[in-house]
Amino acid sequence: MKKRPIKKVRKQPKQAWIWVFLAILTFLSFFLVKNQLQGKLICANSISCVKDLSGHYEANRVGVFQGSQVLAPEQTGPESVQEEVLGEVTQGISKHIYVDLTSQRLSAYEGSQLILYAPVSTGKWYPTPPGEFRIWTKLRYTRMTGGNPTIGTYYNLPNVPFTMYFYNSQYPKARGYGLHGAYWHNNFGHPMSHGCVNMKIEDAGRIFEWARVGTPITITGTTPVE
Repeated sequence: MKKRPIKKVRKQPKQAWIWVFLAILTFLSFFLVKNQLQGKLICANSISCVKDLSGHYEANRVGVFQGSQVLAPEQTGPESVQEEVLGEVTQGISKHIYVDLTSQRLSAYEGSQLILYAPVSTGKWYPTPPGEFRIWTKLRYTRMTGGNPTIGTYYNLPNVPFTMYFYNSQYPKARGYGLHGAYWHNNFGHPMSHGCVNMKIEDAGRIFEWARVGTPITITGTTPVE
């Protein structure tokens, strides 16, 4: 008697929808992780997003910049800001600040008179946007925090001096772009910021006392890659 051949049981292929589901899940996971990392850079001053507008000087002067400890300068001058005139015009003469991303230079004019020409440091880890802006608040001191510790760009800096936050319709106030003094580096003339415009403290102090809420800031050019 002949033995009947044993039929091999054919495995049923996995349903196509399972593979589609897994592919979609993988894509969404990657997208969410990527956005979570980039989300820390939504604001120039990203973690705090300009929540504290008190201008107070903090007793704790210890900060962090790119994994290194930095020390804020001791307090000099009052915390409060006196605004003699609100707006960009003082005694009928227009004040205007220009930032050239290409040359990493700032020019401040009162009418046709050049008041200050100084090196700055604009966005290296996150771009400083070009455009037409206006100063919306001035803070003698403020804390700035942001960056990403996983890639070594985290910063937490108390008592950032002479901060002038600026905005326009495309980049609202909550984005936290500002022009301010920087004590944590001395590489002015080269990109060094997370989107703000860094200045030497003495230069920032001059602009801070001279500019007013409403003073226009024009940012042009392209930040060099270094």
